Amino acid sequence: MTSTVVDTETNQSADSREAITARHLINGQWLGEADTERMNPARPSEIAAVSPSGTAANVDAAVTAAAAAQPAWAALPAPSRGAILIAAGNLLIDRQSAIAEDLVREEGKTLAEAKGEVKRASDVLRFFGSLGWAATGEVLPSGLPDTTITTRREPLGVVGLITPWNFPIAIPAWKAAPALISGNAVVIKPAELTPLSATHLAQALQDAGLPAGVFNVVHGKGRVVGEALARDARIAGLSFTGSTRVGLGLQEILNARRARVQLEMGGKNGVLVLDDADPAEAAQVVAAGAFGLTGQACTATSRVYVTPGVKEKFLEALVAEAAQYTTGDGAGTGGTSRMGAVVSRQQFEQDQEAVRAAVERGATLLHGRYDGDPSGALFFPAAVLTDLPTDDPAVTEEIFGPVVAVLEVPDYEAGLAAINDSRYGLTAGICTDSLALATDFASRAQAGVVKVNRPTAGLDLNVPFGGVKDSSTNTFREQGRSALDFFTWGKTVYTGI
Repeated sequence: MTSTVVDTETNQSADSREAITARHLINGQWLGEADTERMNPARPSEIAAVSPSGTAANVDAAVTAAAAAQPAWAALPAPSRGAILIAAGNLLIDRQSAIAEDLVREEGKTLAEAKGEVKRASDVLRFFGSLGWAATGEVLPSGLPDTTITTRREPLGVVGLITPWNFPIAIPAWKAAPALISGNAVVIKPAELTPLSATHLAQALQDAGLPAGVFNVVHGKGRVVGEALARDARIAGLSFTGSTRVGLGLQEILNARRARVQLEMGGKNGVLVLDDADPAEAAQVVAAGAFGLTGQACTATSRVYVTPGVKEKFLEALVAEAAQYTTGDGAGTGGTSRMGAVVSRQQFEQDQEAVRAAVERGATLLHGRYDGDPSGALFFPAAVLTDLPTDDPAVTEEIFGPVVAVLEVPDYEAGLAAINDSRYGLTAGICTDSLALATDFASRAQAGVVKVNRPTAGLDLNVPFGGVKDSSTNTFREQGRSALDFFTWGKTVYTGI
């Protein structure tokens, strides 16, 4: 890692680990004095990173740099733009171990999960880089003689990206890559909790030869940096991943000035387990979706509806699966733990309160605890709740932790209705051996992604991703070639011969 990105400072914590300083990247320069400490959630006495608090002036400087750099970047042939993205993806793989270690320290997930995420970011950059050689536009017939009609896709110009902490390098990559290959310049506000991961992405792009000003990073609070991005008239489009409340507020700002906005927000993803499903296999599917990544994914399984004939065996199998998701420091367990730490004290207390309140309302906690970790680390065990009414907050509201509620439904139709009875519609799943019911579910489930006998969490990088209802703007999709649509606008050209 080159010295332009990071400063190493002696950490005064008990174990004397080094803290890494992330900085803004504006017009190719690493700037800003660090004043915000990020603690390691698995080792609360250890500072994982320090970063600057960005201001509206920093945003203005970044957007100014992006606006100046964008025309030349757009004029560069698409294969040349793609070559830079591919080179950056290769650099991420070269640096995979070091980046993953930083990701574990600042976000809390296991080392295996972190390495997988770095690989995903690399693959995304290389995928979109390869599209620099792909055909764009169409040639269409005309009703006029001696006339050819073609279509073109043009870049928006300067785009803003606001990204979350749960996939702190993968999500910045899957937003930035389609924006860059399309000829846009970017200003990104990473999550405050995870400044290092976005810094590694920016460093790889810079080292791969991305011109100064094309990719800019401004750290800081959403209400300062994010709002300044949304209100800047030079930002032609803004792509956001985060909470529904914040996303809808940004949408109002962008809509007021007729700028383009893309939102990926909350989820309360349900799975329907039918009598004909194998209970052990269904439990594995649910557990992977609910407890993998510490449940900190917008696509995580958080509610399950099960029919009476399989309920008892399914619950028994699910509790056994939950017990396998042991918690521990993602960097220091030799890979034996399957869940890392919860990302922050605030999120940890939110998980605790969600389970505690459900139990106080009469729910049965079949697995898990909510009285805290004696070590002070933010380890939260997998929680399985049952005996809940359908309108209980544990069933209706997003928790964003390794917590799953299991409810009984009498049959398939009731289960499908329960799945659809939600303000969210990101992912939905069904466990069944019936092709007819699986096909019907795929048709009628109100979700942007449907999984049959597969965990709700996780998508291939080449497929469209997004939701309906309060999970998304339900206009432009992320990932795959569909992601290019948000970052471009269409032009029709008539040519007389």
